[in-house]
Amino acid sequence: MDEGRTRGFKTKVFQAFAKVAKALANARRLELLDLLTQCERTVEELAWETGMSVANTSQHLQAMRNAGLVEVRREGVYGYYRLADEGVYRAVQAIRDLAEGRVPELERAVASYRSDRDADTVSADELVELLRSSNVIVLDVRPGDEYRAGHIAGARSLPLPRLEQSLHEVPGGSEIVAYSRGRYCVFADEAVTILRAHGYAARRLRDGLPDWRAAGLPVATGGEG
Repeated sequence: MDEGRTRGFKTKVFQAFAKVAKALANARRLELLDLLTQCERTVEELAWETGMSVANTSQHLQAMRNAGLVEVRREGVYGYYRLADEGVYRAVQAIRDLAEGRVPELERAVASYRSDRDADTVSADELVELLRSSNVIVLDVRPGDEYRAGHIAGARSLPLPRLEQSLHEVPGGSEIVAYSRGRYCVFADEAVTILRAHGYAARRLRDGLPDWRAAGLPVATGGEG
């Protein structure tokens, strides 16, 4: 065995792994990837969502593009960024799951927002059963463009900013399950608070649309959002 050749091969392999890990090892980049799991977006849209400058957002996207994590589609003067494939989301999902229970700062952050946040949640499996056997209304409280790009099949779009003014669109007497972008998106928490304040029986889906899709559960596109 040529030890030098073998060592060179292993070094190149792990350098390639490290390139991806380095591209992921940034809180802002993980937030950008989280947004791109919902739908493709321009640099300007991502900058607005994250509160970063367009220049900083563009630099982060370029680093992730160089690592093969995102792709860009050109349309006129705009570039629309998207995840390279579903494997990128699975990597982000794995980082999230690994951090839970291992990083105390994560638990403290959740507790500082709302200590009982995991109470009265619905798992994906439980929602599947509810959809089969119960009179349940599923509300997608994300922005309309995200709903149109992909949503739980049968869900109704009612973006959080107009929820309170549009409660007349939500029939009474049914259980409501609200969902948003993901496990740590607070849109669904706020929606449940509003719904309960108006007498609705409401809970939130523990995870969001990306986890639902990754589990192979039914997703639809289009519609009014």
